[in-house]
Amino acid sequence: MNYLPIFVSTGGCRAIVVGGGLLAEAKCRALLKTAAEVVLFCQEPTPVMLQWRDECRLQLETRACDVSDLQTARLVYAASECDHDNTRIAQLSKEAAVWVNVVDRPDACDFITPAIVDRDPVVVAIGTEGTAPVLAQQIKLDVESMLPIHLGVVARAAQQFRHRVRQLLPGLPRRRFWTDFFQRSTQQADLSPAALEATLSTLLAQHQQWAAPEGKVIFVGAGPGDPDLLTVKARRVIQEADVIVYDRLVGDHILDLARKEAKFINAGKKGFGVSMPQADISAHLLCEASQGQIVVRLKGGDPGMFGRLDEELTALTAAGVTTEIIPGITAAAAAAATLQVSLTQRGRNTRVTFLTAHDAKGYAEHDWQQLVDAEQALAVYMGRKTAAFLQGRLLMHGANRLTPVTCIEHVSRRDQRAFVSHLDGFVGALGQQRFEGPLMILVGIAGVVGASDLREPVNSVGTLEREQHGSY
Repeated sequence: MNYLPIFVSTGGCRAIVVGGGLLAEAKCRALLKTAAEVVLFCQEPTPVMLQWRDECRLQLETRACDVSDLQTARLVYAASECDHDNTRIAQLSKEAAVWVNVVDRPDACDFITPAIVDRDPVVVAIGTEGTAPVLAQQIKLDVESMLPIHLGVVARAAQQFRHRVRQLLPGLPRRRFWTDFFQRSTQQADLSPAALEATLSTLLAQHQQWAAPEGKVIFVGAGPGDPDLLTVKARRVIQEADVIVYDRLVGDHILDLARKEAKFINAGKKGFGVSMPQADISAHLLCEASQGQIVVRLKGGDPGMFGRLDEELTALTAAGVTTEIIPGITAAAAAAATLQVSLTQRGRNTRVTFLTAHDAKGYAEHDWQQLVDAEQALAVYMGRKTAAFLQGRLLMHGANRLTPVTCIEHVSRRDQRAFVSHLDGFVGALGQQRFEGPLMILVGIAGVVGASDLREPVNSVGTLEREQHGSY
């Protein structure tokens, strides 16, 4: 970010607007909603500006602004329709060491004013760093429709009750009380001060009577990498969690969905590398849940697919901890969708087997004779370092050397890459392509964008780059 999103106190602050016409009107209108002392320098004021002056809402000066005027200000807006005048005010503001905003000139601004959704005291600011103001306005309209008009009334009622709640409820129970209140009150028909106070008092009495909150562990599938592929339920529980225990493949875009106060525990594992022992992961889950925390165990893909879910469930169940599982999109499904192919197809393969080529002991052995059946495809997880072993076992048991193999790295992410080869040559192609990230290997499936019906073996190596229209 080039700009830090902050809210500036305007109490006792002088804000100066220099300019005329609709541009200056718009800046004044926004400032008049604040506690700032607004001073407008405009030699040809509009009727609206004169009305504001007559109502004593701002100070109007019909002379030119000079540097001595700016020295008493905290914020300056250069909002003239003349570029030369705006440049002069920007230079004077620099000399006076005052922050300046120059209309339609992000490069000359010390600060920018975002699009605002106003539910005072609840305010949502939307910025694009000056790059796309129309987009900011579109987002504002979406957010406006999400927030009830009366949200500010509810927030003010809560503000008056905060001290009492802080005295009666400790940290975690207090946060859950407020979550309960805001969920109920925003749907409440009667928003009079008396009705809101009654709701607060009733809820507070209920929460005081309840026993210490019961902890819980929710296993959540983080999907293959693209945050847009998270389920709605997964997104919600991530945002509500007290503790996030996450795997190595869970990206920052997904972790950023959590509350800033949440506790994060990296439980990452890396094949043939340094990993947190499984017993330690289970111990973390049990420890946090026993303290009444809502713990989200965030696993890449689907938690039940090669994620050692049963081991963690067994430890928690034995200790009497409540658990829940929220499935996610597994990498094989996301890879097939990206490549525009299906995992099964009449006349090609009637079944698909999900497997990993290594386990806790090293290389994983399977019923290879069964796996080389021409009517089935293989979706191989975590296969980058075991690709040669996989290739050797399949060829040793009679697989066709020209069986198509598609390899896709960083499935669903914007840096994903893929190539289509054949069983006899895909290991060499992996080395040539220098794939270093998490890899999905589809054996018996050939796919390229726009060629989902590709059936013949592919002998040449091609690359696929994801279109750069993603949301992250």
